Amino acid sequence: MNIKKFSSFVFVLFFAVIFSPNFSLAQNVKDLIGKGDNYLNVEFDNQKALDAYSEADKISPKNWEVYWRLSRVYVYIAEHMPAYNDKEKDAQLAEYQKAYNYADESVKLAPDQSVTYLRRAIANGRIALFKGIFTVGGVVNAVKADCEKAIALGNGGNYIQALAHYVLALTNAKVSEKWKPARAILGLGWADLDVAISEYQKAINLYPNFRMFYFDLARAYMRKDENDKAKEMLNKVIQSPKRDENDDALLMEAKTLLQHM
Repeated sequence: MNIKKFSSFVFVLFFAVIFSPNFSLAQNVKDLIGKGDNYLNVEFDNQKALDAYSEADKISPKNWEVYWRLSRVYVYIAEHMPAYNDKEKDAQLAEYQKAYNYADESVKLAPDQSVTYLRRAIANGRIALFKGIFTVGGVVNAVKADCEKAIALGNGGNYIQALAHYVLALTNAKVSEKWKPARAILGLGWADLDVAISEYQKAINLYPNFRMFYFDLARAYMRKDENDKAKEMLNKVIQSPKRDENDDALLMEAKTLLQHM
């Protein structure tokens, strides 16, 4: 085949690929995921992000990359729902359950991806906090196991790995608030505040300048009466840029805590 014929063949093949139905669908899904990510991470518009991801799900069902994102946005939506009466609480729990279901499906579809286990851990963690962590010991143990699996797989990039260490830290910190012999009966004797501090530090090393990591590490230091270290972390909160929809609230809370230390 001479150069002229080869060039013509490549040209025809290129257009056959980009105008094929499968290519167009894949591109549409990619575009919708990109829009959803921008709504969620930049504009902090959870509803528009949900709309984009839901449209992607219609085009490409059983897509693990869409499913873990749906799980994430349902968690964000649930976090901002009112929960002042039983009806509102039931509605909030239903959204957290949706988040868990999508994350669980993403794990089944992509069991080799850290982010799927991370999102299931986060959704499960929210359900545990909602119900009371000392009434659902099995759920809490599942959160720990999913975090450890996400860390062991080691993929998804620094942010995903940092979040896995952070959620593991938060789980240790929260569970360790209860007297160890009492929680040991529930199978939660493993929780340790020093482990939490170590995991927070790992999260910060992987993804620095994130207010949430510094803020919760500061609270852990406060529990140990290490106020100088706590102040250092609270100042880090103030110095860090806004990256999350909850960062403004964390900034105000950090300033308030510093004023009273």
